[in-house]
Amino acid sequence: VDMGAKLLCLFLASALVAYYVYIPISEDFEEPWKVMLIAAAFRAATHLAEVVDQLGLMHHVEALMLVTTFQYIAPTSDENVTVMDTEFNNVGVRLYLPRKLSDGLRRAVVYFHGGGWCIGQAGMKPYDCLTRWTSNRLNAVVVSVNYRLAPKYRFPIQFEDAYSVMKFFLQSSVLSQYGVDPDRICVAGDSAGGNLAAAVAQQLLEDSEVKTKLKAQALLYPALQSLDLNLPSYQENENKPVLSKLYMVRLWSEYFTSDSSLREAMASNRHVPVESSHLFPFVNWSNLLPEELKKDHVYTSPTYGSSELAQKYPGFLDPRAAPLLASDAQLRRLPLTYILTCEYDVLRDDGVMYARRLQAAGVPVTHDHAKDAFHGAMFFVSGPIELAVGHWLVNRYIKWLNENL
Repeated sequence: VDMGAKLLCLFLASALVAYYVYIPISEDFEEPWKVMLIAAAFRAATHLAEVVDQLGLMHHVEALMLVTTFQYIAPTSDENVTVMDTEFNNVGVRLYLPRKLSDGLRRAVVYFHGGGWCIGQAGMKPYDCLTRWTSNRLNAVVVSVNYRLAPKYRFPIQFEDAYSVMKFFLQSSVLSQYGVDPDRICVAGDSAGGNLAAAVAQQLLEDSEVKTKLKAQALLYPALQSLDLNLPSYQENENKPVLSKLYMVRLWSEYFTSDSSLREAMASNRHVPVESSHLFPFVNWSNLLPEELKKDHVYTSPTYGSSELAQKYPGFLDPRAAPLLASDAQLRRLPLTYILTCEYDVLRDDGVMYARRLQAAGVPVTHDHAKDAFHGAMFFVSGPIELAVGHWLVNRYIKWLNENL
């Protein structure tokens, strides 16, 4: 009987694990079992964080931050790059300084990590790998920024930290200290970091105190608007690996407030008041997406929400949080741009629409669309799970920087 009970328990446990791990995966994915394991790990982490939050032990974001601390790497120099943690304008940064001799002044990249404005840090292993490779392969100075995070700090703090570092770095005295060519500087970031990079690039155009102009911006699967959270990409990828629609809605709302009424309104896409209806043409996917991404989706007019939410939390209508809301006149002055989007990503259409609007405004844009990738795929370029597509995307990004910066 004991053996039978043990076998039954083992069978049930195995069935539960299989049910949890197995999800239908698109045939486009090159390494489906690895993708399933990644998706299961992320689901487990978010579910566990949710349970901890429900029990009142800690905020779910703080629980997820504990997971990221396991991936932390102290600033470690190697034979190619000197790495150090310091501060620019009282904001933490990790600096990567190449050791190779340079014929003249060096290029530079200021990088903002992703994590939904709530989690992540420059010292996480995947970011340390990416920024270290960027520095070594481009012989470039890289500044990776540790901006402050929600829930402790809300919008616009993350943006202000990002902007403060950029403005500090662009001073001629700082550029000369690090041997940086003022004509060869790029701002870059992934996901929420791509959002910050796009917003910083826009804000620099309005700042008469900044004399140095960016040469380029590189936006990796960026989040660029919270006006319409029911785009075709949100519908198609509602439960795809790593970033579900509901979790993205949660991250957007956490950026502005812990008030669940905003999250609920965003989840039903009824958070924008009628007096802000003039902003919808900036994110009208029926005009901005190519036919192959529209598929059989039908555009419906927005359902408006209460003015009270927008008055309390005006951030979600602010171009500093939603760079897609910038006017065409502003976009026209932006630098050379690289945008990466992934087919299986709720944020896909944000990047596609921004690329389309920038091109229409006359900005030179390279838009790489990865048809076999999901949100955050560039994260998986070092153990325990490496993806070939992650390496391919990293190489594409660094190659573009090398050729254009």
